Amino acid sequence: MKTPHSLIPEQKENIKHGEVYFPIQKYITKLTKEAPVITMHWHEEAELTLITKGSCVYQIDLVEYEASTGDILFIPPLLLHSIILKSSQDFCSETYVFHMKLLGGNTADICSTRYLTPMVNHELSLPCLITADHPAYDSLCKSFAQLASLYDTRMFGYELAIKSYLLQTLFLLLQYSITRFSTESDSSDKLKIVLDHIDLHYAEALSVSELAKLCYFSEYHFMRFFKKHMNMTCIQYINNIRLEKAVELFEHGNTSILEVSLSVGFHNLSYFYRAFKAKYHMTPLAFIKRLELDSV
Repeated sequence: MKTPHSLIPEQKENIKHGEVYFPIQKYITKLTKEAPVITMHWHEEAELTLITKGSCVYQIDLVEYEASTGDILFIPPLLLHSIILKSSQDFCSETYVFHMKLLGGNTADICSTRYLTPMVNHELSLPCLITADHPAYDSLCKSFAQLASLYDTRMFGYELAIKSYLLQTLFLLLQYSITRFSTESDSSDKLKIVLDHIDLHYAEALSVSELAKLCYFSEYHFMRFFKKHMNMTCIQYINNIRLEKAVELFEHGNTSILEVSLSVGFHNLSYFYRAFKAKYHMTPLAFIKRLELDSV
């Protein structure tokens, strides 16, 4: 049995979820006062989540949803989403990230053309948050429990059953779907463009003016727009990305702090030290030493 991955704020979404021929992966997400946020991101896969402890605020396609223990969330492919801890209590959830091609989303049958493809294209909008008072809640909980059990036990033929329970989940959600005549909102598209640009150019000098032009916003409008949807300033977000990239380099064996600092876009070493300590509560040198001890 595979150990479920831990979905933490530093994890990037360019990873492979599951196997090539069975693209589904289980994740355990934990948020605490020290790490209270999963930053805004998106991926090709859909997500099905059960909140197992605590409460949080999900932002999905720039809409906020308050979720707590027992709630179920479904996030379609390609939608921006983030999670923020709501209270001082720790938060935990169980998530299955799966590609729609697992369910036949890349075939030409009626299920794909009438339902799966419109879901991927956001022509059909399914409910994202299902609470205990929703008519489909009990049925969805049963499907989720069966899916989780099969994923962990992996009895012979479990792949067929997992596929069937995911299809049943979509069937239940489809009963409460609405038709949309546009894809993602203009604001969501603009934010994706900016986040993509930062992810590609984080090691370079990035200015608010440059990013604002990508959205055709004034700098003032852009800064308000970014903070509203990301719950942090643009500079804070860029620094977070750079620090996460620095951690990846340290974990891959690069022990030159100056080299790492420069390669991720920090050209002031003392500023890199301060930013790193503020985020990870230790200096870069202490982090490297901890990695060395862990590898012994």
